[in-house]
Amino acid sequence: MAEAPRRIPPRWVRWTLACAVALVACVAFGVLTASANLSLGPHEARYEVTTSGEITADLGPLGTLRLDSPAGPLGVDVIIREIPADLTEISQARTLEGLSGDLDSYLQFFGSPQVTINAVARALVVDAARRTGVAIVVVALVGAGLWFLVGRARRRELTSALAPRTWEITAGVAVLGIVAAMLVSDDVDTPANQPPMSPVFAGTALEGARLTGRLAGVIDTYGAQLVGIYRDNEEFYAQARTALQVAWDEQATVDRRIAAAAASQGTAGVLAPTPAGSLDAEPPDGQEPPEAPEPAQSPETTPPAEPSATAAPSARASATPSDASDESDGDDESAAADDRLVTFLVVSDLHCNMNMTPLIRDIAERGEVDAILDAGDTTMNGTAVEKVCVDTFATARPPGVPMVVSDGNHDSEIIAAAQKSNGITVLDGGVVDVAGVRILGDRDPNETRVGAGTSSRGETMSEAAQRLTQTACDAGDVDLLLVHTPAVGNQALDSGCVPLQVSGHTHLRHDPEVRGLGVRYINGSTAGAKSGQPTVGPLHGTAEMTLLRFDLDERRFVAWKLVEVMPDKTASVSPWRALPLRPSPPAADEDTDEDTGEDAGQDAGQDADGGGEGHAEGSPEQGATQDAPPATAGESAGDQTEHP
Repeated sequence: MAEAPRRIPPRWVRWTLACAVALVACVAFGVLTASANLSLGPHEARYEVTTSGEITADLGPLGTLRLDSPAGPLGVDVIIREIPADLTEISQARTLEGLSGDLDSYLQFFGSPQVTINAVARALVVDAARRTGVAIVVVALVGAGLWFLVGRARRRELTSALAPRTWEITAGVAVLGIVAAMLVSDDVDTPANQPPMSPVFAGTALEGARLTGRLAGVIDTYGAQLVGIYRDNEEFYAQARTALQVAWDEQATVDRRIAAAAASQGTAGVLAPTPAGSLDAEPPDGQEPPEAPEPAQSPETTPPAEPSATAAPSARASATPSDASDESDGDDESAAADDRLVTFLVVSDLHCNMNMTPLIRDIAERGEVDAILDAGDTTMNGTAVEKVCVDTFATARPPGVPMVVSDGNHDSEIIAAAQKSNGITVLDGGVVDVAGVRILGDRDPNETRVGAGTSSRGETMSEAAQRLTQTACDAGDVDLLLVHTPAVGNQALDSGCVPLQVSGHTHLRHDPEVRGLGVRYINGSTAGAKSGQPTVGPLHGTAEMTLLRFDLDERRFVAWKLVEVMPDKTASVSPWRALPLRPSPPAADEDTDEDTGEDAGQDAGQDADGGGEGHAEGSPEQGATQDAPPATAGESAGDQTEHP
């Protein structure tokens, strides 16, 4: 009896099956070979995809740390490597400081592991996609090459022989794939053979972790102390965050009442100008408060007005919620005024205090800010392992809110690249438009590294000041100069080409004051630490943020609001205060103008170089500290500034 002819599947079915098999093989290759070189705490680390169903951190002779993988059968091997050389190049005198920095890095990872997990997941997905794409291209090229090499006659022979056996071939490939998967999969311990879960991590992000080797004994002995520190830290910032939310809501109620009253009376309310040169910040310990400078007056200089009597006291709250109720009276009257105002949130000198991230986001959301301005020093040492700090701070932005940064002397090109990859605008000496406001800025001309002191990035403070001044004067429409070190902006303010400068660096706030033909504001440390204090853990000093308002009709910054979080877990939010009016240029004949311009340029250069005398420690004009290297010829001590 003759065998019935086999039914041959349509051509499109055969091609679909062949392409599907090739695609599955390419995806499997891409996923199972994916890897990424990132960091874990202060260490460099290599992450590799496995089929163990576990996340395993290999700490060499110390043992391993294991967690169940959320990706089912897929796991990740973490190979811990050395701490980078740029973190270990410290003198013996700085050894304890270096070890303290390492501990801070461990605690940062322990306190916010989700940021590292997200970064690793993104890197592995990208690498898997890249490898899959390469595999697809290789398979396609090899297939096309074989297609043409075999020739038409031979292809027909192969088709007539293989086409009737399409389903058998498909089943065979599937079985082969299953066997291959079993061979390459890692051995998974049964629950009876697995090490016990460490009770130390209960209630933390590492809950359920299993430890092996000497690491288990170390964690069991000392882990409880570290977990206690971690929990105290989490509790501190949770209470501080609650206090900040309460303080903001209380002051917001007061602000709405004042705005409604001002709108009904047709007055400016709290936006009346404050006296030029006011300086409310507390001086450094043991020093007398600096006297407010007298701005140069001319017949055409706009005299500063007195502050409005309607200004309200700042709201200060602890973690206990208040009974303050919201009032909406006057909202309609003030809506039109709000439409013309652009609100910015200013932060500076974060120095990897990632615990401040949710507090920054709270203010950004409650203040309905249009952009966040970072005046630099996002990190401690500008190393690759500190990119996790950049990733964390990037999450402080509400959806659709841009962030603009002027990198400081503790940042680096590595950090700038990480900021750009997070969609942050990094100022590089040009003018950018943010929500209709023209902002000029650049990275700090100095570079400070732990244990290595401060060095120049290629230009002095004075040269950077001259370059930014020239750019501002050429542009003619700059609304704000955002720099890290205050002295870099002095010449631009003196020239009259910049109406407002915002900076950080000193870790000491200086309220808005007239400088030259503009207004200068120096933000305190948002990390909550004075110079020389640690910035990780509970606050050691007052953490400060500032809101600025820009009037699109008047084309100037008109108001500012101070937000403070104290070491005692309380918070304070000030009312909106008016910024001082910038002086008008003095009226003089052409010859006098030329002479004055030359003198102003010389004076500005001296200020940028820190050549002025009589400045108190911590003032914006003073740069050098005891740790700074000696100034070189042609540069003053003001070009050498170092912060922790």
